[in-house]
Amino acid sequence: MRCCLIGGSGFIGSQLLPLLAASGRELTVVGRSATPLRKLPAGVQYVSGDYGDRQLLRTLLAQTDEVIDLAYATVPQTSFADPVFDIQANLPPSVTLLKLGGEMRLRRIVLLSSGGTVYGVAKSLPIAEDHPTDPISPYGITKLTIEKYGLMFHHLTGLPVIIVRPGNAYGPGQFSETGQGFVAAAIARVLSRRGVTIYGREGSIRDYVHVTDIAKGICSALDLGQPGCCYNIGTGVGKSNLDVLSAIESLASTRGLRIELRIEEPRGFDVPANILDSTSLRDISGWTPQVPFETGIGETWDYFAGLAGPP
Repeated sequence: MRCCLIGGSGFIGSQLLPLLAASGRELTVVGRSATPLRKLPAGVQYVSGDYGDRQLLRTLLAQTDEVIDLAYATVPQTSFADPVFDIQANLPPSVTLLKLGGEMRLRRIVLLSSGGTVYGVAKSLPIAEDHPTDPISPYGITKLTIEKYGLMFHHLTGLPVIIVRPGNAYGPGQFSETGQGFVAAAIARVLSRRGVTIYGREGSIRDYVHVTDIAKGICSALDLGQPGCCYNIGTGVGKSNLDVLSAIESLASTRGLRIELRIEEPRGFDVPANILDSTSLRDISGWTPQVPFETGIGETWDYFAGLAGPP
């Protein structure tokens, strides 16, 4: 089985690649940088190029059976700062991929969406896949639009698209300064003796999912998911920003560090609470999260502490 990962050398891709390699798949990673962002497993081919390039995509799709699209050029905060760029950088490449994919004989194409943003303000918790989708951030709107295009091509051409909606990924190896996630950003700021800002008295409540659990969830959807369906990847447990900081505080104390907390007014593009119901994925594959938050945040702290060096 030949599998192509677009954006596969990033945070989630770095955990997904070993799982796919262990299954015996032939792997190709596509990225915009001249060299991979991270070291790739032995035997993985790396292709440097713009994944919006029609000819490049046509060539790659002709040589593969499965596609997993992990690439995205923005994060929620940057999408709000420049919503036009969010559209231009993400929508045309994704639609091009889907259109060309509909012309090929692919076994599966998995789109990484966003369980944290496409639903908008929750009407009830935890959120199942049939919850209304009413995103309040440009990031969520664009992610949902890509989903809709994928489902349209599934309907019109039989494109075997599967959509996964993960919660908030965290874990060792996450970039801390790009707005990828609160856990990494908070740990990095505490270690460098910088203040941590939350928005609202307790901050927002999120479903934090260890990156290895997300990678396993994507594999489960790839192998056992039903084309034309969406699957949440979450723990079903919500933690506020203050909960996260409380867990970090006990780790920081071992290095004589304290958390300097700043509280600002809530931001309009942040949903107050997001907790995901992953029953659908569990029912079709048996997937459940395996890494408790306390274990995962300890691993993440150790990773960033190692980068920071001795106290």
